[in-house]
Amino acid sequence: MARSRSIEIVAPSGYPPDALAAERGMARLRAQGHEVRGGEAALRRYLRFGGTDAERAQDLNRLADPARGLPDIVLALRGGYGAVRILDALDYTGLGRRLAGQRIAICGHSDFTAVQLALFARAGLVTFGGPMVTANFGAQVESAFTLEHFWQALESPEFTVREAIAQTHEIDVSGTLWGGNLAMIAALVGTPYMPRIEGGILFIEEVNEHPYRIERMLYQLHLAGILARQRAIVLGDFTGGKLSPYDNGFDLSSVIEQIGTLTGLPIVTGLRFGHGPDILTLPFGARARLQAGRDGFALTVSGHPTLR
Repeated sequence: MARSRSIEIVAPSGYPPDALAAERGMARLRAQGHEVRGGEAALRRYLRFGGTDAERAQDLNRLADPARGLPDIVLALRGGYGAVRILDALDYTGLGRRLAGQRIAICGHSDFTAVQLALFARAGLVTFGGPMVTANFGAQVESAFTLEHFWQALESPEFTVREAIAQTHEIDVSGTLWGGNLAMIAALVGTPYMPRIEGGILFIEEVNEHPYRIERMLYQLHLAGILARQRAIVLGDFTGGKLSPYDNGFDLSSVIEQIGTLTGLPIVTGLRFGHGPDILTLPFGARARLQAGRDGFALTVSGHPTLR
């Protein structure tokens, strides 16, 4: 079991539709010996958000206060929608000054991808795509896979993710690991909050989106010149999208083939990252090496903040 850590809860997006799940997640973390702060964020309500825009921005901006002690982990309550509304209100200068070089893990996924993109673009901060309070730590049945890989990523200066899923490309590339939810990445194209990453390894996931919408968002990244600057795309979970007879065979595999042909980029599949019960924890902005072939793939990550 991981040693006791201080964990601060932030709610940059929606409020939890299942209050019991939020309570269960925080209770589990406390039962494991961790100090959990900021739980009042789970009680806030403003429209469909976990508080007003000002309250939700302050959850993150308080980390810039040099008079406050820093937690080991900053954990997003949940995703949903709302992070984009607070991007203009974040104190990037203060956060960069306070957090750069610190051993702190800021973690979340889904809508939280917008915050991660902005923190990297404006403050150069490496964060973690990974589990959140409500959906993961507060799940009816907690995933041992998720817990194991969460602590592995936060406590290991280098780690490797392996999957024995045959790939169509034989590749060995290195670059900056970045990505997250595809809709959030596409939404920030052309804004000051989209980082310019050269030679990147882009990982993406999506939920409840039809394959044509997924392809349209990837085309947006292609037409904006973003995919041309990457060395590989790694696909996580794409869950919840529904096909119809009208699709006439057009599915996610069609999208993969089209985007691969269009860009010439190798596309690796089978990363356990997204809205499923099992989710890896992946450092956004760290160094990575991706090796793939008929025997599967290995993603080795280093250079991210690790807890003491």
